[in-house]
This record gives sequence, structure tokens and C-alpha cells, in this order.
Amino acid sequence: MSKRILMVEDTEDNRQIIRDLIATTEYELIEAADGAAGVAAAGAHRPDLILMDIQLPVIDGYEAARRIKADPALRHIPIIAVTSYALSGDEAKALAAGCDGYVAKPFSPRQLLAEIRQFLS
Repeated sequence: MSKRILMVEDTEDNRQIIRDLIATTEYELIEAADGAAGVAAAGAHRPDLILMDIQLPVIDGYEAARRIKADPALRHIPIIAVTSYALSGDEAKALAAGCDGYVAKPFSPRQLLAEIRQFLS
């Protein structure tokens, strides 16, 4: 059975880049366009990994990650922050909110895929 990745990303161009990247793999992709929808999708689909943008409508990625990690049924799911927040301290803030990994935008597709595979292997 293929592993499922939930992508929580509000920008269509970024979703398309990740869609194209995941299409070259054996993984199944689920999408959510805002933080609240991402939390709901995590509960409904129980993905194997979550790619979480930080700057999101409704609730931001930090809050979405906190809510997912607060749920005992979901807290084991690794979350990779994929974000344009790349200033000093932003990675630490993402990790403190519950993210397990961090990839700054713009990202190298090869780098993101390596990070995904590290968590799903």
C-alpha cells in the first residue's frame, strides 16, 4: 500500500509544484488549502506525512501543527514545515510548534523529496 502525504498549502502554484514532484513517486497525495482544512484532513485521512505551509488562511501552520500534535491519534504523524519563513529563528519556531522537519522555500525538489523519504523510509 502506498504511503499518503497530506499537503497543506494555500498557493496553487506551490501545490502544482508539489503535485508534479509527488507524481514521480509511489506516494499518494491529499491536499488542503488552509490550516483548518489541513487539521480536518489529517483526522479524516490519517496520512503518513504532512507537508505544512506556515503562512495559511483560517489558522496558520504553527497552530495547525499544534492541533495535530495535540491529538493522540495524530501526534505520531511527522510534519515537515515547507515555508517561505526562512529568517533566523523561524526553523526553531516551526519545530517548537510540533513540526518534525523544515524546508525553506524556494526549495530544491530533490531536497524536499530527500526529506520526505527520510521520514517515510
